[in-house]
Amino acid sequence: MNNQNEIRVRMAPSPTGFFHVGSARTALFNWLFAKHHKGKFILRVEDTDVERSSEEMIKVVLNGMAWLGMDRYEGPYYQSKRMDFYKKYVDKLIKDGKAYYCYCNPQDLAGERKAAYANKQDWKYDRRCLSLNAADKKKKEESNTPKAVRFLVPEHRVTYKDIVYGEISRDSKDIEDFVIQRANGMPTYNLACVVDDHDMGISHVIRGADHITNTPKQILLYEALNLQKPEFAHLPLILGQDKSKLSKRHDAVSLDEYKEKGFLSDAMVNYLALLSWSPGDNNEDFMDRKKPENLGTVDMVRLAKEFTLERVNKANAIFDVTKLEWMNQQYIHQLNHDKFQELLKPFIIKYGLMTEKTLIRDHQRYVEICNLMQPRLKTLDEINNQGRYFFKDDFDYDQTALQKFTNKETLTIMKTFLVVIQDINPFEVMNIEMTLLNFGKDHGLKVKQWIHPLRVFTTGSTGGPPLFDTLELIGKEQCIYRIEKILKQKQEK
Repeated sequence: MNNQNEIRVRMAPSPTGFFHVGSARTALFNWLFAKHHKGKFILRVEDTDVERSSEEMIKVVLNGMAWLGMDRYEGPYYQSKRMDFYKKYVDKLIKDGKAYYCYCNPQDLAGERKAAYANKQDWKYDRRCLSLNAADKKKKEESNTPKAVRFLVPEHRVTYKDIVYGEISRDSKDIEDFVIQRANGMPTYNLACVVDDHDMGISHVIRGADHITNTPKQILLYEALNLQKPEFAHLPLILGQDKSKLSKRHDAVSLDEYKEKGFLSDAMVNYLALLSWSPGDNNEDFMDRKKPENLGTVDMVRLAKEFTLERVNKANAIFDVTKLEWMNQQYIHQLNHDKFQELLKPFIIKYGLMTEKTLIRDHQRYVEICNLMQPRLKTLDEINNQGRYFFKDDFDYDQTALQKFTNKETLTIMKTFLVVIQDINPFEVMNIEMTLLNFGKDHGLKVKQWIHPLRVFTTGSTGGPPLFDTLELIGKEQCIYRIEKILKQKQEK
């Protein structure tokens, strides 16, 4: 047990799938709460569901925590290694007459429940095994009938004060005698959760609002075992833009997916912190600005200092990807240039834009491309569609723009500019700009008559970094090749 005055919170993921952004937000709020109160953050892996748990999924959770900067914690503790510990508490409840064996077939009970719901009737377990006589029990035991253990729910109202939602009350008559140990000897979530939280000295249970239905059951277990209850704080759910529960159909919901898309961990932390919480001054920017080299990183110290559960909003949060992209762009823009170049490299290699070898050989060119693209990317992943033309010829053209700028007049202008570009030496930004501007002026052309089609012909897009810098980095040969390619295509038609 811990010091009674010590703040101890925990994150207890089940390694049965990906690391959901909702779980990441819960972990972050626990971590910030612990740091705010100079307490301890405990990581506990709830892996009692043997069939669905895996080492790989555990790694996903641990890697996700580390990516968000929460790699210092007590633990991890694994429930699967504490089976004897749970059994001790189950045996005590049975001995005290507060739990009993249930020999019912789970599939049969599930069928009864389904049939009742189909007839729009309520259903809960009727305690049929509690009333078994000694002879019937003996028959069950002798035939080795699988048996679970059910908690005998006492009749009284369960009331507690939730730090976020205020007073919550539920009549225990609405709670059936729930299973606390499965027939295979594994403890269920509610029993293991109570035992672990007590044993680990958890002072505050901070978790999603989807656990509110579990809390009365757990309080009943605390009372039956004569254990001190922690304080509870339930966090509002995170919903998609359509106000439904965040799920796969809302695109990415896994932390790993956002990482793979090129979101920065610091931007993600800043964004997650603002889902149902605010510092109270409408300032949503928690970027570290104490030192220039810290720009582009989140100020976790300030976040922890300002974070309180009392400022958590009861309303469900909306996961707005557009806002996350905007915030990510702010963090990318402020990154130290060297750090940005390092973070972008895996995406450059992933899309085959450059190799490890060419990144070394053409380092200066890579640096110059990075300097142009850094202010424009919302995610690192966007380098493939927004900057592919710097590296490859197989980029996509904006077909609407291409059609607009391949009329007879524009094609004639591009033919003349093609000749001029061939004669630019050296092919450097100042020389490119001066030559093209003077040529256009000398021939009575407005800048918009040639600059927009020139960009579309060479990059496939109507927007991008400064054009003359872009042309230099594409290179003279490639610029000529791309202009000639479009002219040839249109001539053939």
